[in-house]
Amino acid sequence: MDRPGPLVSSTVPVVLTALVGTAGTDVGSDWYRRLEKPRWQPPGPAFGIAWTALYALIAVAGTRVLQRSGPGRRTWSRALAVNLALDAGWPWAFFRARAPWLAAAEAALLAASTADLARRAWPVDRVAGAALVPYAGWTAFATALSTEIARRHAP
Repeated sequence: MDRPGPLVSSTVPVVLTALVGTAGTDVGSDWYRRLEKPRWQPPGPAFGIAWTALYALIAVAGTRVLQRSGPGRRTWSRALAVNLALDAGWPWAFFRARAPWLAAAEAALLAASTADLARRAWPVDRVAGAALVPYAGWTAFATALSTEIARRHAP
């Protein structure tokens, strides 16, 4: 059997990440609704719109890097897998475990991982590297937001 192509190798993990993350998200819970959130938190629908666009950009970037990376393909794939695992894990830490500090720490790791992905992608394909910049910005913002919510609810 042939190895899947770059489009499949990139898109399938991104879609699975989105599904796992969505399954862990529970914005309708009493716990979440009672949390004090900063005024600068975007409205709920903004998250779905942003994540849909970001996941599309991650899949495009991943495909482009895999098409051009040659011997670095395995290293890129591992870095992307770690990033997507962190991405999928955040909603479970925040909404399901109800552990804002754990979620803030995971968000910080995710932001660092995302910046690293953009750094790795840039020399291979500048379009891919640029496509990951919004993801890096969003995860940095998510770290600040998660940390602020955790701070407001520290014991």
